[in-house]
Amino acid sequence: MARSPCSAATPTPASLLPVRLAARTRHPHALSSPARPLVARCAAAGDKVEAGTPIEKSFPSFPTVIDINQIRDILPHRYPFLLVDRVIDYKPGEYAVAIKNVSINDDFFQGHFPDRPIMPGVLMVEALAQVGGIVMLQPEVGGSRENFFFAGIDKVRFRKPVVPGDTLIMRMTLIKLQKRFGIAKMEGKAYVGADLVCEGEFLMATGSE
Repeated sequence: MARSPCSAATPTPASLLPVRLAARTRHPHALSSPARPLVARCAAAGDKVEAGTPIEKSFPSFPTVIDINQIRDILPHRYPFLLVDRVIDYKPGEYAVAIKNVSINDDFFQGHFPDRPIMPGVLMVEALAQVGGIVMLQPEVGGSRENFFFAGIDKVRFRKPVVPGDTLIMRMTLIKLQKRFGIAKMEGKAYVGADLVCEGEFLMATGSE
C-alpha cells in the first residue's frame, strides 16, 4: 500500500512522523495560545499555497486508509471509549498511523479539567494501544480478530498537553512479535502538529474470549 505523500520537515526521523508540518505566518487578528504556535499545516511535498488563498482551502485533508466503519469492524471498543477516528497510513505487519480528533464534546473534558480542559495522559496511552490493536488484529500479524489485550507499557513520557481542537496523530510500530503466543512489543509515538506529545513502549497480546 502506498505511503501518504506527506513527509517529516523536522529533525524527527521521517519513519516516526507521518506528515510534514510547516509553520504558517500568524494571522494578525487571531487569538494566541501560550502552549504552542497558533497554526501548523500539513503540506504535501512540493505543495505551495498561493498568496490570497482562503485559509479554509489551505489545509489538505488527511488520507483515509481505514475509515471509522472499518475501524469499528476491527476494534471491540465503542462510545465513549473508541479513541481512533481514522487510519491515515498502514503497512501490514509493520505499523499503523491514525488520528484522534480531540473535541470539547469528549466526555472526559467535563472533569479533566472544567477550567482548563486537557486530554488525560492515560487516554493518550489508551488511544495508542487501540492503534496497536488495529495492527495486532490483522491477518498479517496472525491476530484473532476477536480481541486484544494491553499487557504492559514502559518508558512512557508525556511531553506537551493535548487540548480540545488538536488532532492527535498516533504511530504504532511493531518491534518484536512472538507469533506462537500472540504477543507483540510495539513502539508508540503521538504528535500534535510537529510536536511529540507522548511516547512509550507497549506490550500487546491477542486472544479470544
